[in-house]
Amino acid sequence: MDGISDVAVGVKRGSDELLSSSMYNSPNSGMSSISDGTSNGSDSKKLRVEDRVGDAPPSRVLHIRKLPNEVSEADIIALGLPFGKVTNILTLKGKNQAFLELSTEEAAITMVNYYSAVTPHVRNVPVFIQYSNHKELKTDNANQSGGTPTSGSSDGTLTSPSSPVLRIIIDNMFYPVTLDVLQQIFSKFGTVMKIITFTKNNQFQALLQYSDAASAQQAKVALDGQNIYNACCTLRIDYSKLVNLNVKYNNDKSRDYTRPELPSGDGQPAVDPSVAAAFSKDSNSLLGKIPGALSPLSAAAAAAAAAGRVALSGHSGSSGVLLVSNLNEEMVTPQSLFTLFGVYGDVQRVKILYNKKDSALIQMADSNQAQLAMSHLNGQKMYSKIIRVTMSKHQTVQLPRDGLDDQGLTKDFTNSPLHRFKKPGSKNFQNIFPPSATLHLSNIPQDITEDDLRVLFTNSGGTVKAFKFFQDRKMALIQMSTIEEAIQCLIDLHNYNMGNNHHLRVSFSKSII
Repeated sequence: MDGISDVAVGVKRGSDELLSSSMYNSPNSGMSSISDGTSNGSDSKKLRVEDRVGDAPPSRVLHIRKLPNEVSEADIIALGLPFGKVTNILTLKGKNQAFLELSTEEAAITMVNYYSAVTPHVRNVPVFIQYSNHKELKTDNANQSGGTPTSGSSDGTLTSPSSPVLRIIIDNMFYPVTLDVLQQIFSKFGTVMKIITFTKNNQFQALLQYSDAASAQQAKVALDGQNIYNACCTLRIDYSKLVNLNVKYNNDKSRDYTRPELPSGDGQPAVDPSVAAAFSKDSNSLLGKIPGALSPLSAAAAAAAAAGRVALSGHSGSSGVLLVSNLNEEMVTPQSLFTLFGVYGDVQRVKILYNKKDSALIQMADSNQAQLAMSHLNGQKMYSKIIRVTMSKHQTVQLPRDGLDDQGLTKDFTNSPLHRFKKPGSKNFQNIFPPSATLHLSNIPQDITEDDLRVLFTNSGGTVKAFKFFQDRKMALIQMSTIEEAIQCLIDLHNYNMGNNHHLRVSFSKSII
């Protein structure tokens, strides 16, 4: 669609983040390009309210005039989104005009009344909004290329070339994108019925079904080519040939919102709705705070969005090296730092400083992983001390010169088999969560019982509050009494040999037992 790659569902203002909170002249944003029309030049001074509202009676279809030549459909949709759901749009490029249909007449009246007091701007150009004589839009391919809208007096249906099912590919997926994140983004444009996520050709993909094709069309227009987080996680959207999705399980990989009674399936954590808002940070990422838009982010998304505030590689020249301070120098080792920070990226090298053993340098595979680890681990307790994590000025961690004994304070993990994120598109990218008291265990041998695992984790110095096997008993959730205890258990027991070469896998979970 023309111009879509340059906008973020509204006027682009120095960032390519999607749905940013500052991009609307909305009644609740507290921001408007022109607050009273007095600084709008001669056009504004000549403008009368009657010019905007016109003589037509109220209608949910609005006529927008004097649009700039380079306007995109996303720009126009952005005018209406703060007031309600936009159900259709028709642009008349040659005439610099457009018709915008809202879901209700009340929303259209609110929008017209608001823009009667505040001059609406599209790409810094003042535009005029008035009620249309049409009561609804009925568009087809010919209309979209520059025709005129037909009257809504026929069968009242929206003719559209699109399917209600969208195929979504995520490019540049530096941060995890979960099913919950997709639901929050796409539900702004209509009722999301079903989502299926999967990995294909080492790319995270999803199929998403709306209740109607018009919502799918609007979402595609607004979101295709946009970034979920700053400078990464780019949405590539096409229509699917499918018209209906068959969802068998409700879990982290698939969801049918119309059938909450579906089972979670073997080996998949059941969905806990209370977890979705468990972790929210003030971020200016895609999932911003436009009026009535999105609820607090899921845990992984919030942390990744917070990390997105920090400049990304290729944009600031930042390295992938972290400086960790206030460590417990009696307890900390390069291996323990490798294990903990390895939850958020592939640790390459660790150096505990020789003259300041409560500090360490940790080199991650890239700066995106470093920033993700920093956003999750700064301020957490490790060996009874609150650690501080910041970006280091060092570009790499130097290994000791040959023959020099540094007492084992530096270790090279470049070729470690324990890296979680070596494989592009790995499912581990979708299971990154903040430190939590609940741990996810996998690769459990068949002969290991609940009591065996309770004893193992108790011996690591914690108190087990709850435990739950998954149906296949190869995975389980175990809840410790504190996050600090869970961190300690992860450090001690990730890759623990359970016998017969079964090495336990431990990670943080967003679930609650």
